[in-house]
Amino acid sequence: MKKNMGTADRIIRTILAALFAILYFTNVITGTVGIVLMVLAGVFLLTSLISFCPLYAPFGLRTCATET
Repeated sequence: MKKNMGTADRIIRTILAALFAILYFTNVITGTVGIVLMVLAGVFLLTSLISFCPLYAPFGLRTCATET
């Protein structure tokens, strides 16, 4: 897999994942919406860690500046 996520994209996804987790664990968001947001938070965190977003690949999107 080639890296297709830049630093800003990774930081934004990590912040959103943390925000979703905080909202869920403080019971601000509960039920089905809470579970969906937690799954999304997990996906955001995973894609941030590996610097690759599978949804970007078919469309040829890249948010990183250098070719790796």
